[in-house]
Amino acid sequence: MRTRLLPLLIVLMAAVLLALGFPLAISVAGAEQQKVVIDRIDDTARFAALAQFISEPVAPDDERRRTLQADLDAYATVYGIRAGIFYRDDRYLARAPSTWNLPREGEGRAAFQEALLGRRSHDPPQVWPWQHGRIVVASPVVRDGDVVAVVVIDSPTDEMRARILHGWLIIALGEAAAMLVAVGAAFRLTGWVLLPVRTLDAATHDIARGRMRSRVVEGGGPPELRRLARSFNEMADNVEEVLEQQRAFVADASHQLRNPLSALLLRIELLALELPEGNEEIASVRLEGKRLAQVLDDLLDLALAEHAEADLALTDVAALAAERVAAWHPVADGKGVGLTQDGAPAVTAWADPIALSSALDAVIDNALKFTPPGQDVTVSVAAEGPVSTVVVTDRGPGLTDEELERVGDRFWRSNRHQNVRGSGLGLSIARVLLAAGGGTIDYGRNDPHGLRVTVSVPRDAPHDRRDGPSRRTPAKA
Repeated sequence: MRTRLLPLLIVLMAAVLLALGFPLAISVAGAEQQKVVIDRIDDTARFAALAQFISEPVAPDDERRRTLQADLDAYATVYGIRAGIFYRDDRYLARAPSTWNLPREGEGRAAFQEALLGRRSHDPPQVWPWQHGRIVVASPVVRDGDVVAVVVIDSPTDEMRARILHGWLIIALGEAAAMLVAVGAAFRLTGWVLLPVRTLDAATHDIARGRMRSRVVEGGGPPELRRLARSFNEMADNVEEVLEQQRAFVADASHQLRNPLSALLLRIELLALELPEGNEEIASVRLEGKRLAQVLDDLLDLALAEHAEADLALTDVAALAAERVAAWHPVADGKGVGLTQDGAPAVTAWADPIALSSALDAVIDNALKFTPPGQDVTVSVAAEGPVSTVVVTDRGPGLTDEELERVGDRFWRSNRHQNVRGSGLGLSIARVLLAAGGGTIDYGRNDPHGLRVTVSVPRDAPHDRRDGPSRRTPAKA
């Protein structure tokens, strides 16, 4: 969610900054040009004030004309600005530089014509940094209420455009700094908003893996997410209570059924003594009774496994696997199946040794059941990143893709193997035992045929592998 929310916030903040930056940049450019225009207007007014005291015809040695020409020459030399006083017929009274003439068209001519009407020319259009335009300002020279000449100043814009670029650079740097601050704020904001979501995701992940006592801490974040956290905790409490009732019912029912079933099997044995030896009906009833007893035992084991807390400890997984392989060797030898172990000689992980032993017993037992005589069952131990694995592979008939999706479900057995003894609960018990300690069990193909079962337990200490902020509540009575 953060990968979608964060870009959206960044785009919105960038749009806001650009929306503020463009008008500011235009304002800076306009202000710089306005300062230049005002300066030129002041200059034209000063030159017009000097020119209005020079009357026609102008004598060559007129002192006022020489003073005006000297001022224009100094003005052009110091500032590099062309300036002149022109009559209506384009004749000049004074000009600098001496080679400059009033243009026949363009902005200079338009400003001249406007000033002849007795008013200052309009402000020139905006000159942008990428343009090489000039600023032309014209003011009339008025004598006795009549316009007798026009002062025209044609100014370059290089310095003005440089100042505009400098102002824009400052704006860009300010926008960049503001964008960095905004991105940092967006990270903090999304972190604050999504913290309850991450916490909720971690708790949901824990519950999905069988750790039903995970809860969400009702900490920071928006009020809506805090309410969601409370609702999640209430839901988890209700689910845990229902599952606890279900486990209690299964355990009680299994326990209560064992006594009458044991009495029934005893009576069947007594009845078998009265009948001829080898009676098929009695043998069938005896077999079904034993199968029912096994189902009740497995149900009780499953209920106890779901209720038990994992007692985690740093465990030598390789040594424990070797112990279980040695324990199952007599069964494998009796079936004519090879049972071997390979892999690393010493692999450690955090696990409940009793739960892990029971899970490995269930997996090895399942492999031996379906492996025909003359084939092998291999137990491999390895350390793979954050987990230690025990892989049990067999050369049995294997499972189809649809069956692989269902293997490990309670009471599920493949239709092709209904004649093999079992209750369909062994792998379910193994999964529950492993989940209590943060372990997993996965199933896959063992090419060219057979089943590959991978038991994984974490190598990190319990307090180092928390998926997110969550807490454990005490078990319900």
